[in-house]
Amino acid sequence: MSDSETLPAEAQRIAAGYAFTGPALDLGALLWDGGCHPGAPVRIPLPVLNRHGLVAGATGTGKTKTLQLIAEQLSAQGVPVFLADIKGDLSGIARPGQPSDRVQGRAAEVGQQWTPAGFPAEFLALGGLGHGIPVRATITSFGPVLLSKVLQLNQTQEQSLGLIFHYADTKGLELIDLKDLRAVVAFLTSDEGKAELRNIGGLSTATAGVILRSLTAFEAQGMADFFGEPEFDTADLLRTAPDGRGVVSVLELPAVQDRPLLFSTFLMWLLADLFHDLPEIGDADKPKLVFFFDEAHLLFNDASKAFLESITQTVRLIRSKGVGVFFVTQTPKDVPSDVLAQLGNRVQHALRAFTPDDQKALKATVKTFPNSAYDLEELLTGLGTGEAVVTVLSEKGAPTPVAATRLRAPESLMGPVDGAELDRAVQGSALHGRYAQAVDRESAYEKLSAERPQAPEAAPKAARPPATPKAPKAPEEEPSLGEQVVSSGMFRSLARSVGTQIGREITRSLFGTARRRR
Repeated sequence: MSDSETLPAEAQRIAAGYAFTGPALDLGALLWDGGCHPGAPVRIPLPVLNRHGLVAGATGTGKTKTLQLIAEQLSAQGVPVFLADIKGDLSGIARPGQPSDRVQGRAAEVGQQWTPAGFPAEFLALGGLGHGIPVRATITSFGPVLLSKVLQLNQTQEQSLGLIFHYADTKGLELIDLKDLRAVVAFLTSDEGKAELRNIGGLSTATAGVILRSLTAFEAQGMADFFGEPEFDTADLLRTAPDGRGVVSVLELPAVQDRPLLFSTFLMWLLADLFHDLPEIGDADKPKLVFFFDEAHLLFNDASKAFLESITQTVRLIRSKGVGVFFVTQTPKDVPSDVLAQLGNRVQHALRAFTPDDQKALKATVKTFPNSAYDLEELLTGLGTGEAVVTVLSEKGAPTPVAATRLRAPESLMGPVDGAELDRAVQGSALHGRYAQAVDRESAYEKLSAERPQAPEAAPKAARPPATPKAPKAPEEEPSLGEQVVSSGMFRSLARSVGTQIGREITRSLFGTARRRR
């Protein structure tokens, strides 16, 4: 008689909800009445992982190890994974785990045949701050909506920034880095530049000043490294290793922990870029990519209604392109209800209830679950580290019963690898030659800063025809930067650029993101 058959009827009903016939990931074993039952596994079908999910729980409850566990199994099934490594301890996924009494004890409790294993990994670093391959974006592809979020602009300023991007797009002024955007804003507020936008709304000096000051402050905080070329191609997140396992792309973020708005918005850019480029595939046997979006609440804090609508639409539609998104945060209330409604798979770790606000959050979390045989308020405050409440979508797309679960142990190293080892892995990466060295080619700044062409060298005196003598002129002053910006040489450069850019105005997606493919 199997373990599940010795359970009470209600627990057997829960166990039956996870008895899938197709390929699935093993999360752990059912907890019931204080005991762990390895004969009643809790699983998630592989095909439904594009239906998105939520991993939540208080700090220290095991969310990071849950990400590692799911990423390992996805990789083993040939699915590429993207992990945002906020604390810097996910790099160990590339190395086999170390046996210990604790690991062996957990494996025995949940019926796991634990074998140490490393998985193919690519290490990335935002803007090159860290050990990984630099991940950069051009200002043009990042777009006005996400950039406004990073710069914390209000709605009016965001609309004005969108107008600036529109002008740059139509004139072929490529916005590669921050100095390009500053140059275009400065030009459009000059006497000649104001006329360029007069028929489409104009740009007020006050708003331009706010944008320029925000850009200057942003750059002063060391943010310039995140924008530039070569721009990271998100198609590189979709690779598999020669042995067929999915590559786990680990984006190292500890170096930018003090800039949470930046990295959360950059993660949204990666997701929006995938949405922009991938074809529709509908439902498939397995996802093309599973994307873990850590510290998700930072993306939603103080977000405008339009911004939230764009996130919701992206999450809803990217499913049909084969991409699953897991939001990782402390409580479900951190995620807006419209987004939460799109998340079919839930792994909820323990919550703390020490304050009235904690109690309120706990009650709100319980309401987000289907009816359950458990007392969820009591259960969620009593779960241990590495335990969670799970509900996922079945193979038929229906929610499974809520299951208290003791999670399996990851088979890779549960901790970071040292910096020297990371550096060696990065140096040996096929992506290193493409992205390691920053490039600064001609773009909007260079075009708008072009000096006025010098007059041709005077002809020899003997070859000149007789002329009426003229009074000597006072020496001309050195042209100012503003005069250089509006000089005829610059306008000729612009005219040539416009002539070569006909038909190249950028089409922007939900977030105003765009990509001119290399």
